[in-house]
Amino acid sequence: MTSVSQRASAEAGGCPFHQASHQEAVSPTGCPVSAAAAGFDPFEASYQLDPAEALRWSRDQEPVFYSPRLGYWVVSRYEDIKAIFRDNITFSPSIALEKITPPSDEALAVLERYDYGMNRTLVNEDEPAHMARRRELLEAFSPEALEAHAPMVRRLVREKLDAIIDRGRADLVAEMFWEVPLTVALHFLGVPEEDMDQLRRFSVAHTLNTWGRPSPDQQLEVAESVGKFWQYSGEVLEKMQRQPHGHGWMYDMIEKNRQKPDVVTDNYLHSMMMAIIVAAHETTALATANAFRQLLSRPPVWAELCDNPELIPAAAEECLRHSGSVVAWRRRATRDVEVGGVTIPAEGKILMVTASANHDPRHFENPDELDIYRDNAVDHLTFGYGSHQCMGKNLGRMEMRIFLEEFTRRLPHLELEEQTFTFLPNTSFRGPEAVWVHWDPSQNPERRDPALRTAQRDFPVGAPEARAIVRRVTVTRAEPEADGVLGVTLSDPVGGELPAWTAGSHLDVVMPDGEARKYSLCGPAGAGDWRIAVLREEAGRGGSRWMHESVREGIELRVRGPKNHFRLDESAQHYVLIAGGIGITPIVAMADRLKGLGKSYELHYAGRARASMAFIERLERDHGKALHLYPKDEGRRLALSSLLAEPREDTLLYGCGPERLLEALEIGAEHWPDGSLHVEHFTSAGTLLDPVKEHAFRVELTDSELTLEVPPDRTLLQVLRTAGVDVPSDCEEGLCGTCQVDVVEGEVDHRDKVLTPAERDSQDRLMSCCSRARGKRLVLAL
Repeated sequence: MTSVSQRASAEAGGCPFHQASHQEAVSPTGCPVSAAAAGFDPFEASYQLDPAEALRWSRDQEPVFYSPRLGYWVVSRYEDIKAIFRDNITFSPSIALEKITPPSDEALAVLERYDYGMNRTLVNEDEPAHMARRRELLEAFSPEALEAHAPMVRRLVREKLDAIIDRGRADLVAEMFWEVPLTVALHFLGVPEEDMDQLRRFSVAHTLNTWGRPSPDQQLEVAESVGKFWQYSGEVLEKMQRQPHGHGWMYDMIEKNRQKPDVVTDNYLHSMMMAIIVAAHETTALATANAFRQLLSRPPVWAELCDNPELIPAAAEECLRHSGSVVAWRRRATRDVEVGGVTIPAEGKILMVTASANHDPRHFENPDELDIYRDNAVDHLTFGYGSHQCMGKNLGRMEMRIFLEEFTRRLPHLELEEQTFTFLPNTSFRGPEAVWVHWDPSQNPERRDPALRTAQRDFPVGAPEARAIVRRVTVTRAEPEADGVLGVTLSDPVGGELPAWTAGSHLDVVMPDGEARKYSLCGPAGAGDWRIAVLREEAGRGGSRWMHESVREGIELRVRGPKNHFRLDESAQHYVLIAGGIGITPIVAMADRLKGLGKSYELHYAGRARASMAFIERLERDHGKALHLYPKDEGRRLALSSLLAEPREDTLLYGCGPERLLEALEIGAEHWPDGSLHVEHFTSAGTLLDPVKEHAFRVELTDSELTLEVPPDRTLLQVLRTAGVDVPSDCEEGLCGTCQVDVVEGEVDHRDKVLTPAERDSQDRLMSCCSRARGKRLVLAL
């Protein structure tokens, strides 16, 4: 995403970061390279230890830069990387498996001796060949097919844990995190288990060969191992081809090779055999090691997970976001293209650091915290995105969840030892080579209750449901903020600090009936507690009435969030903040933030009566000069027509309040530049499904060549999920924009409250949770 100031800079000189120049180096486009960009080296200790932290400067200052040392354009922000993943025509994956360190002549000679010929796989294949092959191989990755592997995974994990449970100390990587995913991968593929030790050495060599910086001597050693890996995988493949009725994914591919040899070629079989062993094994092994390291290094979080095992799917997903095993992918620009305000020339090589994107505060609240209650962790890019998203993601999720479920149940007193963590040096895959832990066997719960050994909890295959991620908080204050407005302060039940949040964030408060109501956080943002204000609405659905009548100091509430779908763009020069009634809650937080940043802003606040307008004393104290009050009972009216009459340069409008105010804002700002107005809706009137009034329609997915039927009683989002198509979502009421998908063809019946009139008219996107086809057919880029 290009900010206001970045766009202006780019338009002025074509080099958006030229002010921070390092004159000794220039990029291939002739723009100066900043000192930080010139010094970037992914093989140095800072990147190897924490790639997200190593690129914090880039996310903050220079989200797209050229690295002279690497010869790549490096991209570090979430939206930019997601946009690259979406467009696999402009951004070719063809270099994804290219050796990042060019091999020596001697190493090439070694590989030739083994007839090494690894070619295209699903990872580095261009269209149209990629999707043609991917479609042929998807069936084994359906939720139903993967569910059949769960008992085998459970048995393997339990056997490994049985072997160490009375020992009191272990390196979890050596004891199980490496071998179990490898065995699962072999079973999934149908490969014999007896070659496990050899394959373990081979896969490490493949990683170092492709994404590492081996020395000349190491190159020869690595080439020998890679060559033997290639040779061995070919021998195993030939053995499997002689047994055509075996079970496993490779047997499916062998059959496809017989049926469609022009699609699934002989070389493709051999290349995939080698690539999938690495992909299905190593990424899960490293991800699991990362997860246990992060969770055990935070004893209160580990204890909370042990006490609330229903959070295991969410915790695994958050660990994939916070410290995933895949930290970067590569692409090649097929034409001159602008990314984040920077022009990348045709044939430019791109390093997308997904670990950095997963810590982008523009998308994730408080991104550096490991928050097992985070309900948008599933948005992470560790699995990639779009048509090249990891097919085996749900198998990896299953394994991580079973590891966590077994350990939290059987060894809740597990502790991480003091140790120095080491990593295999490379640009793209990351996980500790050892995770040493200890525990007191005499405290093992199953010694008191042997039934705990097998008292397992199973989880559905797939991404965790955001609605299932609920945090318990304690009410520490419940007092009136104004007539009909209840102020509520929420705190951590065990006395810790609740996660930080950003201006525009809200909570979903879960009511006794399981439904949720959205309430904006109104600050102060860094207090360690959360504060909301609730307007009593007698004509509402009953949520606000329950809050006013039942919420008292000391009671426990269940909440989801914080979530931010009303994010403040901090790059403008001036801001006009407009609030009506209880809509002041997100707006006051924005005013606080802008004041803290030293930004120019004005705040216009209208209400029925001064006595019913919350936070007036606070606003007059903190924002007096910028504040304009319009209490109707004092004869003051907010005249939007005059306030918005003249569009202003580099100015953004933010508004929240009753629907009639938001509609008036949208009309009043029609002559302002696109993107000037930002509003937040909290009511879903007109967005929800009414099966009696709906009609069925057909949806065609261009990327996967699937055709699905959407019946009158189901949303498009529900049908996509049933078909195994991952589409992130949150509110599922058309209010947040999370479930947006691109429309290729067809007329959309827009029902969301996110898109602007111009965006609706373009007919190039829709919100899959609520919008439908006006006719009988839609074509989507999925």
